[in-house]
Formats: sequence, C-alpha cells, structure tokens
Amino acid sequence: MKPVARRPAAAALCLALLCAPLAALADVDSVLKALRSTGLKTPDPAPATTPDRAPDPRTAFPGAAMETEAPSGAAADSWGDSTKRAPRPTAPHRTDIPWFQPLIDAAPVGSVLAVPPGTYAGPVLIDKALTIEGAGEVIIHGGGSGTVMVLQATGATLRGVHLTASGDSHDSDDACLNVRGKHNLIEDVRMDDCLFGIDLKQSDDNTVRRTSVRSKPAALGVRGDGIRLWSSHRNLIEANEVIDSRDVVAWYSNDNVFRDNIGRRSRYSLHFMFANRNLVEGNKYYDNSVGIYVMYGGYSTIRGNVISHASGATGMGVGMKEASDLIIEDNEIVYCAVGIGSDISPFEPGTKVVFRNNRIAYNGIGINFTSDIGGTEVTANVFEGNMSQIAVGGAGAATKSVWRGNYWDDYQGFDRNHDRTGDTAYELYAYTDQLWMEQPYARFFRSAPMLEALDFLERLAPFTSPVLLLRDEAPLFRNPREETRT
Repeated sequence: MKPVARRPAAAALCLALLCAPLAALADVDSVLKALRSTGLKTPDPAPATTPDRAPDPRTAFPGAAMETEAPSGAAADSWGDSTKRAPRPTAPHRTDIPWFQPLIDAAPVGSVLAVPPGTYAGPVLIDKALTIEGAGEVIIHGGGSGTVMVLQATGATLRGVHLTASGDSHDSDDACLNVRGKHNLIEDVRMDDCLFGIDLKQSDDNTVRRTSVRSKPAALGVRGDGIRLWSSHRNLIEANEVIDSRDVVAWYSNDNVFRDNIGRRSRYSLHFMFANRNLVEGNKYYDNSVGIYVMYGGYSTIRGNVISHASGATGMGVGMKEASDLIIEDNEIVYCAVGIGSDISPFEPGTKVVFRNNRIAYNGIGINFTSDIGGTEVTANVFEGNMSQIAVGGAGAATKSVWRGNYWDDYQGFDRNHDRTGDTAYELYAYTDQLWMEQPYARFFRSAPMLEALDFLERLAPFTSPVLLLRDEAPLFRNPREETRT
C-alpha cells in the first residue's frame, strides 16, 4: 500500500523549517520530531528491478563477449574512489535555508518522502532505499561548494527536484548528482550551475530519464561532463537534455542504452572509451563539436539518430578510432565538417564496421578514412550535397571497403531498364583532390576558383594519374528519400 504523507502536516514542517532561527537549523532532533509528526509511513519494500527496455537488437558480434573493466585503482586518483562509502555530511553549505539531510535521515527505509516545496541546502547523502518526490518545486542548493547530492543506495527513486550550485573543482569531481548504487530511478530532475551533472561511478542497472543538465558558464574544455558513466553497466539513459556542457561520456561501461536524448552546444554529444555492446538510438545532437565517437571498443549499434552542425576544425558527426564491430544505420548526418570519420577501424581481426541506410548530406567530407584497412561495408546510404563524398589520408583509396547500393548525387550514369539501379558502376576518382588529401592545410582552398579550375582541367585532360577512391557496382539511380516523400 503506497503511503501518502499528510499535506497539512508537511506544509507545517516546511513553515517551521523556513521560519526557524539559524541556530535551530543544526538542531537535528527537533527536525526529526517535526518530520515524524507528518505521519510518514513505511510501505512494503518493492523488489529492485532492472530498467525496462525493448529486446536488445544488436548483432551477436564475434567479439561481443569481450569484457572491459576499469583498471584496478584507476578511479581513485582523479575520479574519486567509488569503492568506499561516501562520507556523511556534517553541516550544510548554507545556513540561511533549511538543510535537506535531516529529512533523509528521518525517513524510514522504503518510505515515500513527499518533500514540501521550498529551497533547501546541500550537501545531501541518500544512503538507503527511498522514494523522494519533489513535484518540481523543491530546490537543493549546493552553496557553490562540493557535490550537491550523493545517491549511494540500491532501489531508490529521485524525482522532481532541482539541484544547483555545485563547486567548481575538477580534482574532487564536484557534481549535481553523484550516483554510486544500483537499480535506482532518477527522473524529471533539473540540474544547472554544476560542474558535472550526473556522475555514475561503478553503478549498474539504473535509469536516468527526462533530466535536464547544464554546466557552469565556463570555456568548453573546462566545463564538467553532463552525464558520465565510469565502469557502469546496463544503465538506461533516456529522454534527457544536455545543453552547454562538455561531454556525455561512457568509460569502461558496457551494455548501456542511450535513447531519445538531446544534446546541444557541447563538445562530445556522446563519447565511448573502452566500452562495449552499447545501443545508441533516437537521439538528436545539434551544434556540438562531435556527435558520437567510439574509441578502443565497439560491438555496438548506433541507429536512428539525427546529428547536425558538428562543425569547426574537429567537427565530426560519427567517429571511431580503433573500434570494432559497429553497426551505424538509419542515421541523419548533415551539415558537419566530416560526416563519418574512421581511424584504423575495424581494429580487431575478423570484425566489421557497417554503414547502412544513413543519409550523409551537406557535409564538408562525407566519410573520411585515415587509411582503408578493409572490413568496412557501406550499403544503401544516401550521399548528397557533400563537398567531397569521401577522403582518404595520404592520398590513398578506399577500394578495400565494400561499396554497394548507395545513392550518389554526382552519379552520371543511366537506368535504361528502370530497375532503379544504375546501368554502370559509380566510380569516384581523385584528381586535383589529391593535393588537399596529401596536404590537409590545402583544404582551406578546396573551393577556391584556382583549385576548381585545376580540377576541371585535370578531369578534361589528366596530367597526373587519377586515383580510384571507390567503386560502387550497383548505385541507386534515384534518391530513395525523395521517392518516399513523393
């Protein structure tokens, strides 16, 4: 039976706390007495459950069983030692408003704490299974020092609160919310003026849903991460909004789902390091330096995302470095400096990187390879409006990769039998393009009249041997996206 706190008594408690003299704020006994007078009751504990999610759609990759864990002791120096119990706060960071911690201490395990509206002081430690209901009218102010709230429990729920004003120290990872537990639900929580937003450390099977995160107003590189996972597995990160932050990052974290999130004006919308078997779907990432980047891991699926305006010198929609067994499908990657970047991927022998059914449009470069080592399959994608469809470092070629059934807006063939497939193969050659591929600094002049004139003359009467970059044996004759719209 779900307990319901008596609202008049809760309101009386709130009034008593707000009107109490400053010296009385430290009188925990009186606060506990007032809290118990609200008639708070304890329900039957609910069993812990894992986040609900659709069946895992990922392919059983050859290396999918590979486990990647954080190195022993790696979190101790710079990330905080999450294997130790978080210290209990001894005093609020502000003494002009009520301290939130006594409310937590007084609530029985498994109870529902309907917090009266108002502004409360942090820091706060939740070290037992509770359901905290803020209804969007509860503000917990960190006083500009340390971490605002630490959730170190199993089976707790934090809902409808506003966390703000953490410290600004990277050494102590000052955050709005530090999560060090399992099977917790965090939803409808607003976080701003915090160095880091939500920091999960060795925390598994949690759900983070419909939160809003903004960092402190600082230069991009010195902001904290909006959402960070460190050696945390099987978490569901869903329908969150991260704006004006640094990164959303997953280190040594496997089997997580990132779904329907929004990221704007940050550095990495989503960055994986040594992370495997993650699913990224339905997200919208705009105006970030990099959309999604996978380093030293993989065995994951990236699908159904919209990535737009990843611009600047390092702008990239989807990137991978020494990654293996990735499926990148049904994404919209538009208006980026580089649509897709591949650096020595796939890395593990016998693995693949698969691009299919993506729209790669209006980018500076559609796909950029540092080198073509084979194992990449590019099928049924739409390439349109890109300044260059592909580029390969060192004036190389991408003929070791598989190219088939893609739409190329610069295809010059015909479809006489009306089977929607070009009668001849699509072949992409590099003429004067070799110049800026060999000398990246020359890319600045890529569309300059002189370079365009040289390129035209060389195509008309080649004075150097052109390089065949790719060959698509069965190019689509019409853009399937336009056919669907009509």
